[in-house]
Amino acid sequence: MFISGVFLCASAGTRTLWEYRLRLCPRRFDQHYMEVRALAGDSSFDIVSDFDRQELVNAVDQTHREMLQRYDLKSAGGSIELEKDAIVVTAPSDMTLRSIVDVLESKMVRRSLDLKILSLGQIESASGGNVRQRITLKRGIDQELAKEISKLVRDTVPKAKAQIQGDAVRVSSKSRDDLQRVISAVKDRNYDLPLQFQNYR
Repeated sequence: MFISGVFLCASAGTRTLWEYRLRLCPRRFDQHYMEVRALAGDSSFDIVSDFDRQELVNAVDQTHREMLQRYDLKSAGGSIELEKDAIVVTAPSDMTLRSIVDVLESKMVRRSLDLKILSLGQIESASGGNVRQRITLKRGIDQELAKEISKLVRDTVPKAKAQIQGDAVRVSSKSRDDLQRVISAVKDRNYDLPLQFQNYR
């Protein structure tokens, strides 16, 4: 029987609450108490890799506007297109294409977007004598990197626990100092992917 967050023996009858407490089922209560204490005592955060999609939209729009205004780009016939998971840049020459990408990167930096989210593909030939570059957008932590981060947590802060949850890694510990040490260790690795520490609990 469970009353007011406490397990009671069924034989307790209809006595006062104090008498109920004296008749607690010890094993069930101890188990429940330890579970609640563990949940209440642990702090945690999530390691994720994400970016502000709207800020990226703004950066691409600003790049397009500058392409229409700059003397060396406005008549070049280049283009930039934002897709779901990539940015596609097309231009009449490698030099013009690189100029467009440079503009894009400068606009991203101004909008506090980490350039590590960009994975530059090979420059390829396109129709009409143009060249094209597909820039893949990196978002989320893949399983291989998640396992590497989990191992780093175990090796550097043994009392902290790391759990892979989809494309994120949740780190928990009873000590907030341990969590700060985990953050420092992950930052020191300087992974080729922007990482954020979110959802502190």
